[in-house]
Amino acid sequence: MEKFVTLTAPACPLGLANVDTDQLIPARFMSRPRSAGYGGFLLHDLRFNEDGSSRGLPLDAPRYQGAQILVNRRNFGTGSSREAAVYALWDFGIRCVIAPSFGDIFASNAVKNGLLPATVTPEDAEALIATLEAMEMAAATVNLQAMTITCGAFSCGFSLDPVRRLQLLNGWDDLDLTKRHAAEIAAFRANRLSTHPWVMPASAAQ
Repeated sequence: MEKFVTLTAPACPLGLANVDTDQLIPARFMSRPRSAGYGGFLLHDLRFNEDGSSRGLPLDAPRYQGAQILVNRRNFGTGSSREAAVYALWDFGIRCVIAPSFGDIFASNAVKNGLLPATVTPEDAEALIATLEAMEMAAATVNLQAMTITCGAFSCGFSLDPVRRLQLLNGWDDLDLTKRHAAEIAAFRANRLSTHPWVMPASAAQ
């Protein structure tokens, strides 16, 4: 998993509330292999009409092309547990989503794939959206070490579960979280073998 420490990148004020995982990637596209890439299906039914023409979502505006940061309103990633919703964001190029609240499972899936779900207050979300909409070159800096977001003259803090922050800063998956205690685990095992050898299978004690 890629580390996330500081990101300075184009940012898009998507500004949507209650975006669910079926909107992030409609179920009909999920039969395709991940290796084919899911980025082209991100928010498909919100972005395109049946004839393929654009619905004018900010994500497709020329000034927001190449966005790696999305700013939204509340309840981003609500709904089902589909991890493909994060795949679609990642494959599109998104590395950070900023919103006042997230679906719990979505936020967990995001971190496990290296994507930062940064929680801000509703007031800061509105200020970020307004700032980006007014900027000629919309961009922002997200600093996970300092837990800050800077956009033009505006700056604010954000929150993230400490364990998830640790994972992103180090590029750790769940197994890596356990492996960081390898020395303590080995010491416990050695002590257990010496003091309670009868609890271990014979092969484990050799």
